[in-house]
Amino acid sequence: MERQLAITMTDVNYSVVFDFEKKFNDKNFNEYMKENWMDSIIYSVLYMLLIFGGRHFMGTRPRYELRPALAIWSGTLALFSIAGTIRTLPEAIAAIRNHSLQYSVCVPSVYFQDVTKFWSCIFVASKVFELGDTIFIVLRKQQLIFLHWYHHITVLIYSWYSYKDYIAPGRWFMVMNFVIHSFMYSYYTLRALKFNVPSYVNIFITAMQLTQMICGCAINVWIFQIKGRGETCHQTYGNINLSSLMYFSYFVLFAHFFYSTYVLKKDRGKVKKSM
Repeated sequence: MERQLAITMTDVNYSVVFDFEKKFNDKNFNEYMKENWMDSIIYSVLYMLLIFGGRHFMGTRPRYELRPALAIWSGTLALFSIAGTIRTLPEAIAAIRNHSLQYSVCVPSVYFQDVTKFWSCIFVASKVFELGDTIFIVLRKQQLIFLHWYHHITVLIYSWYSYKDYIAPGRWFMVMNFVIHSFMYSYYTLRALKFNVPSYVNIFITAMQLTQMICGCAINVWIFQIKGRGETCHQTYGNINLSSLMYFSYFVLFAHFFYSTYVLKKDRGKVKKSM
């Protein structure tokens, strides 16, 4: 049998706690998720119909530039991700410092504290709005790769499915996502504003995403070992399997993208120069 691991608060010291964080009714949100998490599948189906129907619609039409709208969209998501990082990362660090690394991946106290319970809810809800990224790709007639839309729908469905159970490693899945999106959407904003961003920035962001997938896989393997020792870790075996499959598939796809975009094309460029 699993040995119980006490759920205690992380005791992170926030100098400012906003009223909207204090007064947010996470119980209503959690009840909604328990009853309606499968709405995420409906949103995903509608999303697929919209983007592929949109691609067909745009097939014979000129592309839209949409740079001002894209800059506003990406800038808003960048600010949201930066704020999410500022509000959730301290709790994750405090969980390790005040308790242990194992506590940080096994105890879901992140869902029960004023600041982080709000940001956990809003993080999950934001996965619906992030689907809007693809609308710009469709209307601007850019390449829509499998990795892009697959990542969007699987993150949405898994986030909604997992939130209702308050899975403990969600603390790290959320923080890693907030941190990387802070860089990623800031980069998209600068590109939309026509700033000349060095190519190594894009390489760095993709490398961060690859690292995130490796960390996600490692966390799941560790939790499987912890539970195998009979210790409590707040994540079911079914969720571990789904999370592992998701993160491993992301790793394969991002690794392929990294290789084909930054390694293979670079090698081809060297061959052309030597001819």
